[in-house]
Amino acid sequence: MLLIGNGRVITRDPACPWLELGGVAVEDGRIREVGLWPDLRERYPEAEVLDARGGVIMPGLINTHEHIYSAMARGLSVRGYHPRGFLDILEGMWWNIDRHLTLEQTRLSAMTTLIDCVKNGVTTVFDHHASFFCIPDSLSAIEEAAQAVGIRRCLCYEVSDRDGKEKAREAVLENERFIRYAQQDRTGMVAAMMGLHASFTLSDETLAFAAAHLPEGAGYHIHVAEGAYDLEHCQKTYGKRLVERLHDRNILGPKTLAAHCIYINEDEMELLRETDTMVVHNPESNMGNACGCPPTMELCHRGILTGLGTDGYTHDMLESYKVANILHKHHLKDPNAAWGEVPEMLFDGNPKIAGRYFDTPLGALKPGYGADVIVTDYIPNTPMDGSNCNSHILFGMTGRSVIHTVCAGKVLMRDRELTFCDEEAVNAQVRTSAQELWDSING
Repeated sequence: MLLIGNGRVITRDPACPWLELGGVAVEDGRIREVGLWPDLRERYPEAEVLDARGGVIMPGLINTHEHIYSAMARGLSVRGYHPRGFLDILEGMWWNIDRHLTLEQTRLSAMTTLIDCVKNGVTTVFDHHASFFCIPDSLSAIEEAAQAVGIRRCLCYEVSDRDGKEKAREAVLENERFIRYAQQDRTGMVAAMMGLHASFTLSDETLAFAAAHLPEGAGYHIHVAEGAYDLEHCQKTYGKRLVERLHDRNILGPKTLAAHCIYINEDEMELLRETDTMVVHNPESNMGNACGCPPTMELCHRGILTGLGTDGYTHDMLESYKVANILHKHHLKDPNAAWGEVPEMLFDGNPKIAGRYFDTPLGALKPGYGADVIVTDYIPNTPMDGSNCNSHILFGMTGRSVIHTVCAGKVLMRDRELTFCDEEAVNAQVRTSAQELWDSING
């Protein structure tokens, strides 16, 4: 038994959204009870205690679009790299990296990314992987790291024709293999999807091969209309818009996650809504790549299940919350924009997306839910309760406010110290491996 308490509790449970001095009782990876801290201490006197010391206790965060393979790009200077647009960024940086990644570099990329997730209070990650230098077993390399760290993960490999038909087929088969592995898992910690890059690098032949190897019960994780070229290519090559093409190929649906959706129109939004397709917004990446601002507010207003991701740009979901909040205000010239929609995406949309792949309910502190709990050191200097807690999170916290991270009832970080590894030893390995990767890219 583990007690996490002596703090202000944001439960995300409408029946009891806030406790001024509360706690959470955890047993066998699930939340057993949420209540007042003195009552819990009296009821479970022998339990291990994780003390919030007056800070904020809340559900672990979920990232619905991550790119673990990008971890070693930090500080990288690629010879001759002078991008003039999004396609140059893809070819010159990201596809360049994934064409050199070894299995061991993939594993270390996962270790350092997931360590950062734990430090920022992220306990569930939907990753979209690419390592065209070494495709077979690459998802297992990430899985090995995720098991060592102890967070929930939904993995996929990025199928693409950009490096030829044979590698596209290898990528499909890697997805199929790992999906079947995940479907046999009974820990509740791993799930999998069929990853697809984007329409402009996927032929009808490759999409048909992916569909033929998609295990029952799985869906797709695909970039949609991230750049204007994706739309232009689809219209020129197939005579239709992007979401229409995906719909005609039976890719849309309630188990499919469409990332970005920047260059889509109202008819495409309606197709997303009718098919109950999930969408994930990645504000910092869209801005950093100069791709544009998606119609995310309209997606939310139409009732399309929309979540928030980072696209590998950061591993701090609260940072993405802040950026999304100001991006849409600025873009729409509306100070009211994103005030309610973005926290809805992060705190409600992301758990609902996770609920389509994980049997364990996530995203709230209530009995029976997965014991994914984080504690921040935030002590409010103005009144705080269930009605204004999102404002306190937005303006008062960052991911590095997190001091304790618990996933499935296991303490992964206590007082900002990781419990599952020697962080500096891992960092030393990653630095050495990153230098080898950089030398390979520039060699």
